[in-house]
Amino acid sequence: MKKLSIMLLLIVSAVCLLALPAFAATIKGWAADSPAMASIIAYVEAVTDETSESYVPPEARVVLFDSDGTLIGERYPTYSDQCMLMQRLLHDDTAKGNSEDVAFAAELEKAYQNHQPLPDSPRSTAQMAAESFAGFTVEEYTAYIRNFLKQSVPGFVGMTYGERFFAPMVELVKYLDAHGFQVFISSGTERLFLRETIADTLGECIPPYRVIGSTFSLKATGQGETADRSYTYAPDDQVLLEGNMIFKNLKMAKVTSIVNEIGMSPIMVFGNSSGDFAMAQYALQHGGKAYMLLCDDTSRDYGDEAVAAKFAAECAALGFETVSMRDEFETIYGDDVILTTTLPDTIADRSCFFLCSGKDLDAYIDGELRNSYRLTYCAFGRNVKGVWIPITLRKGDAGKELKVVRPQYLGDDRY
Repeated sequence: MKKLSIMLLLIVSAVCLLALPAFAATIKGWAADSPAMASIIAYVEAVTDETSESYVPPEARVVLFDSDGTLIGERYPTYSDQCMLMQRLLHDDTAKGNSEDVAFAAELEKAYQNHQPLPDSPRSTAQMAAESFAGFTVEEYTAYIRNFLKQSVPGFVGMTYGERFFAPMVELVKYLDAHGFQVFISSGTERLFLRETIADTLGECIPPYRVIGSTFSLKATGQGETADRSYTYAPDDQVLLEGNMIFKNLKMAKVTSIVNEIGMSPIMVFGNSSGDFAMAQYALQHGGKAYMLLCDDTSRDYGDEAVAAKFAAECAALGFETVSMRDEFETIYGDDVILTTTLPDTIADRSCFFLCSGKDLDAYIDGELRNSYRLTYCAFGRNVKGVWIPITLRKGDAGKELKVVRPQYLGDDRY
């Protein structure tokens, strides 16, 4: 009888162990020694363990992500929705933008293409976008967005706007979803644009009603000048974009959105700029955690180390944890995506272009291999986080294409 009781106890214990959530030692796409990943996994383990004092029930496991620069690339040429605005005003014959908006869009596009300072905007580019699509039905507008998302992103080979996601962050969203978190996005991007952008990549984890963004005004086709509160939607009506930006979801507005649209504070927040500080502070105020991405990768994305260092200091002062894209991401967009850019029109002979990388890379100018760097060349080997790699330029390189490629290996060194 005693042996039977012990056997039953072992069986019950085994069943209980099988019922516990499985925690991965790593998250796909993140470096094995990533401090942020270790922090995230430890926190998720604590809040999902029913025996822990930190346990949070699934219905309260709200996590909030910013989009541009946090889930989706924004460094070059710029935010995806602003790229669509330039296309609409400059390269779409059906658009009817006013002359000032068109002139500004032309200056903006030229500045991005030539890596020049950006022109001052005469007014809100979000309002320009709202006006440029005025009269579209919601279905026409979302169809336009889907077509735009199929276009290639300038500055890269092998990536469309619809594929412009940070691969490790996509895996993080999937990881949190698998552990019972309700994943929301809160972004300054217009929400219909954002819903279409994430549909194929993150739609299974983030349904449309969990996408919070800036908002364009809408009206019914038969509404005329009648106010919303006085008009009843008719059977033959359609919903149109009216042409105004009525809510910009940035800074304090993100806290307002949490209160009004979610109804509970997030226990985790992920962002990448001061525009996300408000919702991060709100999460910390209510016992949560905040993580901020640093745009410090200059070999796999168009990062800026000086900007990243300044931002990291600001985050540390506020109690936010940071994520180095250069040091903590094994990949950015995926290894099939190649960084490419056009060199300036004027280059002095024997100039140097520097890249900072913690990974092996090859640099090509118009197809010619100009520098091939391997971490094994470094005295510190694969323990190094990043080194500055020079690429010597010639006067004749002006206006040529520069590509930065991550080589692929077999065996233990494969990336």
